[in-house]
Amino acid sequence: MVAPNPIIMSAVESLGYRVTVGDVATQAGLNVAEANQGLLALASEANGHLQVSDTGNIIYLFPKSFRTTLRNKYLRLRLQEWWKKVWGVLFYLIRISFGVLLVASIALITIAIIIIITSANSDRNSSNRSSHSSSGGGFFYFPNLFWYFSPDYSTHYQERRREKSELNFFEAVFSFLFGDGNPNTNLEERRWREIAGVIRNHRGAVIAEQISPYLDDIGEKYQQEYEDYMLPVLTRFNGQPAVSPEGQIVYYFPELQVSATKKSLRSVPVYLEELPWRFSAASSEQILLSTGLGIANFVGALVLGNLLRNGTAALYIGGLVAFVQGIYWLLLAYGAGFLGVPLVRYFWIKWRNQKMASRNRDRISRARILASADAELQQKMAYAHQFAAEQVISNEDLAYTTETDLLEQEVERKTKE
Repeated sequence: MVAPNPIIMSAVESLGYRVTVGDVATQAGLNVAEANQGLLALASEANGHLQVSDTGNIIYLFPKSFRTTLRNKYLRLRLQEWWKKVWGVLFYLIRISFGVLLVASIALITIAIIIIITSANSDRNSSNRSSHSSSGGGFFYFPNLFWYFSPDYSTHYQERRREKSELNFFEAVFSFLFGDGNPNTNLEERRWREIAGVIRNHRGAVIAEQISPYLDDIGEKYQQEYEDYMLPVLTRFNGQPAVSPEGQIVYYFPELQVSATKKSLRSVPVYLEELPWRFSAASSEQILLSTGLGIANFVGALVLGNLLRNGTAALYIGGLVAFVQGIYWLLLAYGAGFLGVPLVRYFWIKWRNQKMASRNRDRISRARILASADAELQQKMAYAHQFAAEQVISNEDLAYTTETDLLEQEVERKTKE
């Protein structure tokens, strides 16, 4: 057995546990056939009930505790909920690990450099040792980096901070390196929800120009005349075309015209807006701090490499220095990657946002055409309005329900008559 669709489960909950196929398809932006199949499966497994109206339309009624019923029945659902909690902890540890590695890398490099230079200086005569001890302060730069992690830094940082950021330092390092994910991961879900919302707001009958602001490429000018871009919409929501006497095509969707409850108009944006990618959710000071530490780490790795390459450390191999020498190339690679990855990502985001902005402009231009509709377009919308309909199925409209025995329903019906 296959576990019920979580998207359909969420839609049923948000719609008040009494739904039609059209309600769920509109709420979740699902294919009508998929919504129908999913509701049947959910009703079967979650002790749902079917209500059939006099016109043959079906209402699905679910108990408010259906999730508990499913959770007790399906091990998979329990495992999914458990893994969701575990993954939240694991992903947090992964995110902060990059900041921890940065701090550890700087600490190892700095301490190794100090040990090597101090040991080298100790072999010299007292006069040279005295003169060099004053010049060795040049390497205090690296230990001073740890001021950022001192208890006082938090106070100074809060006083100087201009931007608010919900990320701590270690989370900010991950955000600086890899960003914060795709802001349009649910773009397709939003697209179909908004298209279904437009159809529902117009009582199940629309024209192509009302849908085009939510689509991507609708073809060249000559292709747009045939409105081929409406085919996926018709397929998804079981739409039907109709042609006016003037040869204009309109579309109506019978399944989306039937609802379990009376609903007000949905708030739908005038076009589908793709959100721009952000370089990082960290504040400007956190980004500056991450950049500075990254540069310090890389420069420190180069200095350490020079000392190791010159053989200065050969006499002092052992302990921490030996360990750092063994992982030196890993430290150098991490330092280079820490600066290289954000740089590449910056230019990639810039290119991606340009493409995204172009698609948004195209959708806005289509929305403007609709907003300033000419006489021909208004005539087309008026014809579509003839197919608009809305049917709300109440308990008085029911011919049959699985909630009670069929004989009881017959008695009740005759009593009403």
